[in-house]
Parts: sequence; structure tokens; C-alpha cells
Amino acid sequence: MKKNIGSASLNPARTRHGLTVIAVLIVLILIVFMISVNTGHIRLTPLELLRTLFGQGTDKQELILFDFRLPRIVIAVLIGAGLAVSGAVMQGVFRNALADPGILGINAGAGLMVMLLVSFYPTTSAAPVYVLPLVAFVGAGCTAALIYALAYKRHQGISPIRLLLTGVAVAAGMSAAMIVLTLRLDPDKYQFVATWLAGSIWGTSWKFVLSLLPWIVILLPYIIYKARVMNVLHLGEHTATGLGAAVTREQFRLLAAAVGLAAASVAVSGGIGFVGLVGPHLARRLVGPQHQLMLPASALLGSLLVITADMIGRWILQPSEIPTGIVVAVIGAPYFLYLLARTKS
Repeated sequence: MKKNIGSASLNPARTRHGLTVIAVLIVLILIVFMISVNTGHIRLTPLELLRTLFGQGTDKQELILFDFRLPRIVIAVLIGAGLAVSGAVMQGVFRNALADPGILGINAGAGLMVMLLVSFYPTTSAAPVYVLPLVAFVGAGCTAALIYALAYKRHQGISPIRLLLTGVAVAAGMSAAMIVLTLRLDPDKYQFVATWLAGSIWGTSWKFVLSLLPWIVILLPYIIYKARVMNVLHLGEHTATGLGAAVTREQFRLLAAAVGLAAASVAVSGGIGFVGLVGPHLARRLVGPQHQLMLPASALLGSLLVITADMIGRWILQPSEIPTGIVVAVIGAPYFLYLLARTKS
């Protein structure tokens, strides 16, 4: 690949503005993080929280903080970043403003494979927890390939609207298959599936954090590293080829990374949708279309959205809770309809 690909420097003023936005988002995440840690049936005062964080709390306080709340909050941050960046890549590669791993059926494909695994193994066993992201990746990858094959037309490429409709149809088929599979599940596993489908963050222990962390740590920096390439791909295939980009190879690598992020996130979070739609759009409005700034901003906005939704879901009906996916859908569904109304066919 030629050195001049995507090498145009960012406007200094826009860069300063983007870095300021990113810094503000980090501060907001930290604020919501502290509030979320203290959200629950049993509250910890700020002093108790600090003492517990530094190992000076009681056994009960350490159990509440380190075994129940912190793993769930960390997972919410990780899956928010993963889903948002996955959506940003799909929107950039397909040049489709409505692309999102949930809307396109990627999440449903991952969920179907997760359900098949759960049907044969208990969700509490150690091995399936670490295998879940890999199994979900296989399902998500096969679904992505199927959607691409059905939406692609020779001499025409992929139409954004055809891609969207194909994804919605495939997602509906996958969801129907999951519902049929629930008929053979015992009550305990059925409860798990119902929780997963509602988008409740069910993986709330450190072993789930460890199963998700490698995917985020490896794939997220890789995608941000490819930001300049994504800038060129966003110009269109013919222009990108003229600039020296290996379009097909780069598209495949980026989509594989995006599918991996979405699959790993869905494997431990359940069916949380619209994060990959809302995060990138808000990031684009705040920092502009250059992916060097837009991708980190998308990751932070996705984390902020999921951690806030999880906090609201745990707080609003205490001691019961609303699944995080429902809270996110209340925000994301109207925004999706708004974008759909603005999109030209």
C-alpha cells in the first residue's frame, strides 16, 4: 500500500476540538462509573467506597463491590466500546449510515450459536465461558458472509438499502430459530435465554471479563490503527483503488475485526442493539468524519451509553431491574427511525 493513503493530516483546530471532546467523554464515563458503583439495593457512601477500593472495607462491602458490581460495570464499558466501534467500521466499509451489527443480523447470528452452546453445556461451567466469544464469532462470521452474499449484485455492488433489508430479514430468521430452540430447553436454561434475548448483562463475574478482554484489547487498537485506511475506503471503491488501496483485502480484514468485536460483546452481554448505530453517529457529529478521532469517540460514547443504561436499569425499579438492552432500545429505536426517515434511497 502506498504511503500517501489516508495520509492527509487533520486540521489542528478540529484535532484540538476532538481531543477536548474525548477528554470530556472520559470524565463523564468516570463520573457515571462512580455513580454506578454505588447504585443498588445496598449503598456505599463515598468514604466506604474509597476505603473498600483500597482494601480497607468490610468483607460484606468487598463482596458487593468486587464480586458483584465492578465486574458488571467493567463488562458494560467493554461491550459498549466493542459494539460502537463495530458499528462504526460497518458504516464506514459499507458506506451505509444505518449499518449496525444488531440491525444487520450479526448479533442474532452470534446469539444463535451461543444458544446452541448453552443447550448442550451449563452456562456456569468454566470452559464454555471462555469458548463463548469464539463460538459467537463463528456464528456472526457465517451470518455476515450470508448477508453479504445475498445483498451483493454483480456490476452493482452492495446497495445500502438492499444490505439493510437483507440484514433485517436474516436477523428475523435467526431470531425465529432461537425461539424454536427455546422449546427444548429446561426451565433454568430457558430463563437464561430469556435474559439473554432481553439484553440483560448476564456475564457478571471476572471470568467473563477475562473472556472478553483479549478480543477488545487486540481488535480495538487494530481498527484504530487502520483509521487512515478507513478514511480512504469511505471515499468509494474506485477512488480507494486509484489511491493504491487493496480494497477487498482491507474490507475483509476490517469486517472480520468488526464481526469479532460484535460477537465477543454479544456473547457476554446478550442482545443489546442500537449501540453500534447511535455511538458512531453521535461521534461523527461531535468530532467529525475523520476516523482517527471518530473511532475513539465512538468507543467512549458506546461505553457511556451502555454503562448509563445499565445504571438506569438497576436503579429505576429497585430491587428489581430492567434489562440494559431495553433501556438502550428506548434510546436507540427512535434515533434509528429518525435516521431512516432522513436516508435517501
